[in-house]
This record gives sequence, structure tokens and C-alpha cells, in this order.
Amino acid sequence: MKKLILGLFLYAACVQQLLHAQAKLPNAMATSATKEEGELLDLSKTKWTWMADKNVDSLNRLFAENCVFVHMGGSWGKNQELTTIKSGGIWYKKAAVYGASVNIFGNTAILLNDIDLLAVVGGNEVTHAFMVTEVYVKEAGKWKMGSLTFSTLLRPVKMNSNSNNRQQH
Repeated sequence: MKKLILGLFLYAACVQQLLHAQAKLPNAMATSATKEEGELLDLSKTKWTWMADKNVDSLNRLFAENCVFVHMGGSWGKNQELTTIKSGGIWYKKAAVYGASVNIFGNTAILLNDIDLLAVVGGNEVTHAFMVTEVYVKEAGKWKMGSLTFSTLLRPVKMNSNSNNRQQH
């Protein structure tokens, strides 16, 4: 009987450690976020609004000087991203966020967003399902974006659309 109780205790301790060792993922069961994680999730949500509004002044303050962007068509730095947004080369019209998570490692945070993105690219309105990876680095007490990467998801687009001209992937 003592062995059974000891075995159950060790099993419970192992499960508890595994639960804490798991990374937070966007569509996993909800867990409570720390204050800092909540601030980052809010910052990411606000960033989608700034991108939709082409608010390059706020984005300029958010993006670190050596920030990198990875898109389906290539990768580039901060100045090209801001120029592309300002000119309308890519207009991030709406991001429907279905799940988000953040994992903090010291002064670095990795945020994942499961989204459908409605965008105008080269004059064509398109909608894609993406997992967006955002990397933030804390500099002088403020979180700055160091990287933004769009990875295409194979799931169907969930966003409702009334347009017949829109490409959906």
C-alpha cells in the first residue's frame, strides 16, 4: 500500500512538472496569463489595428531598428515594411485572431497568433490563414518587435466574406 501511495505521489509530481514545462500555444486550453504576458497580447492586438489603419508612426515606435519581416513573397527590414504599409503595397485590412499565446524567455518574448488575414496585395484583395510569429525584445523597459513572420496554415479560412473576387487559401 505504501508503494502505491508513493507511486501516485510521484506520478502527480511528474504530471505537475510536465504541465509547467509545456509551451503556451494559441489554440490550447486557456491558461492564466501573467500581467506582462497580458500586456504583450494587448500590444500585439493593437499592432493589428495600427497595421489596418496604416499608422506607420506607431508602428515605427514598435518596430526595433533591425526588425525583420518574413512574408510569402520575401523578407525585408523595418524601413521597407513601413514604406510598404504607407504606400498600400500591402494593406493589412483586417486580422481575425482565433488564438494567441506568448512565451517569455528573459528579455525575449515569442508570440503566436492564429489568424485569418484580409489584405490588399498589389491591388488584389486576398484572405489567408496564417500562424504569425512575433518576436519581441525588451529594451529600456519597453517591448520592441524584433521579427514578424507569416506562416501559411493548411486549415480553411474561417473569416466570413461577402466579396466574390477574393482569393482564399
